[in-house]
Amino acid sequence: MPPLSPVILQTFDANLFAQNWTAVAFSAVVAALGIGGMFAASRLLSSRRPSAVKLTTYECGIPATSYSWSNVSVRFYILAILFLMFDVEAVFLFPWAVIFLKEQTLGNPVPFYAMMLFLAVLFFAVIYGWKKGVLEWQK
Repeated sequence: MPPLSPVILQTFDANLFAQNWTAVAFSAVVAALGIGGMFAASRLLSSRRPSAVKLTTYECGIPATSYSWSNVSVRFYILAILFLMFDVEAVFLFPWAVIFLKEQTLGNPVPFYAMMLFLAVLFFAVIYGWKKGVLEWQK
């Protein structure tokens, strides 16, 4: 495997910064015009024939009932927390990769072992959830 190139930091250039923000502002204007155009086209082209059936709540093909309270299983919340845990893991991997590349050229092994510790904690969290049956949808 060829050696990785070091990360090169550039000095601040005000002209380049202004040009990049001009592109961002232009993209924001184009996006806003596109969104507004889609809303306008939807408003102009959609049919408007309201009826009592169309105004009722739609719940996945199940006829709506007058009783709106229902119990939600804890599994939904635990699954959401597991998703957030691994989503945060993915967010932390990108800055770590930049620091790892920079520190690798200096011969510092600490970022590598720090990430291995982080991944080990997450791995044990998945094993714990698996043993507790959190990942099984129906029991």
